[in-house]
Amino acid sequence: MTRRTAIAGAETYFDDGGFQSDLAALVAFETESQNPAQAAELSRYLTEAMVPRLHAMGFETVLHANAVAGAGPILVAQRHEGAALPTVLTYGHGDVTHGQAGQWRDGLHPFELTEDGARLYGRGTADNKGQHLITIAALEAVLRARGALGFNCRFVVETGEETGSPGLAALFAAQKDALKADVLIASDGPRLQPETPTMFMGARGCLDFDLLLDLREGAHHSGNWGGLLADPAIILAQALSVITDARGQIRVAEWRPNSLSEEIRAALRDLPVCEGAGPAVDENWGEADLSPAERVFGWNSFAVLAMQSGIPEAPVNAISDKARAHCQLRYVVGTDTEEILPALRRHLDAHGFAQVQIRASEAGAFSPTRLSPRHPWAQFVARSIEETTGKAPHVLPNLAGSLPNDIFVDHLGLPTIWVPHSYRGCCQHAPDEHVLKPLCREALGLMAGVFWDIGAGDAPDAERR
Repeated sequence: MTRRTAIAGAETYFDDGGFQSDLAALVAFETESQNPAQAAELSRYLTEAMVPRLHAMGFETVLHANAVAGAGPILVAQRHEGAALPTVLTYGHGDVTHGQAGQWRDGLHPFELTEDGARLYGRGTADNKGQHLITIAALEAVLRARGALGFNCRFVVETGEETGSPGLAALFAAQKDALKADVLIASDGPRLQPETPTMFMGARGCLDFDLLLDLREGAHHSGNWGGLLADPAIILAQALSVITDARGQIRVAEWRPNSLSEEIRAALRDLPVCEGAGPAVDENWGEADLSPAERVFGWNSFAVLAMQSGIPEAPVNAISDKARAHCQLRYVVGTDTEEILPALRRHLDAHGFAQVQIRASEAGAFSPTRLSPRHPWAQFVARSIEETTGKAPHVLPNLAGSLPNDIFVDHLGLPTIWVPHSYRGCCQHAPDEHVLKPLCREALGLMAGVFWDIGAGDAPDAERR
């Protein structure tokens, strides 16, 4: 049996309809982790969809109750083939965002897989059921072709990623020895362009927070009190104006990272930042001396996600009593997470906005992570993908978005390689979520190639755990 046998087996699984049928079965589990009424579905996904299939592949499985009350369980599976072999940790999440039934276009339902041309629609197709199904099927293809993986494999499937991965860090801290590995190779997020494979080795951090101004009890008539009462919306708008300038360039000194090195600039040079289906890049927005790729992958970005004062849907003639802005900072390595809000507090105070309150999100923060494109594992996976597809992958030191990569880095000390199988027009977290069939077929083959190559004995040297 050869490398080509494994790749062909993965592609045949797609061509014969196995992938579409299996994905339909996974999508049918209504695993909305943000909906407490679906808690039983989270457990059922693991016990009915994941455990039997992993057992059939020779994995031992342990289902861990979550240490966080109300959060879904976490599955840890292991296939051990030899102490001298490398160990690969992989990951997926079985939970999805709200289905948003009734908001999809005619003929589509979030928990029913629907084929329409080159697209497969359904909640979780892209994020993340389709992606970890590809991982499972690629591992199965290698097992059929070789009779063994040629490496040890550990698989984590959580059910709370869409609510901030509660309990995952605690589990990793408690199960550190059981989760030891040489590398994380997993799939989530989008490709930069659907026709070209992408790799990323980290993610930007993310912190949400509110800015609030509460000036008095109740609103007051704008005719009688206009010009006499301070307007909280105007004050809050002025406070926001000192966080960035008019083109969105960050003015809080501690929010400006120090990690955009020449190596990172070189890695980001000429990478595409949008595809034809997305909006055009606003060239006059963000850091003026950075390229678009450097702005989104190598720098920090501040956004106001929502603002409210008064009753926007039914304005009345009254000076409002309060105003609120829900804000977000996406940030790269080189930003001190613990200093983000204290630095903002000092900055607002220095500009005369001591009355503006800062309230951090209860969800906490994702920490940023990044791995050099020169890392041996990054180069190994990139070579494998190019050998299989004939295309050099786009290689990102970190994703522009956020995911719990910091848990793998901080608690397990792993180099992390993510190979996404979606694309940026997939409508994840929105109605009409879908995956592209040609992309999924290619992904099955390239992942089978990666896993075959690891088992062939050519993986980077590392401490065998």
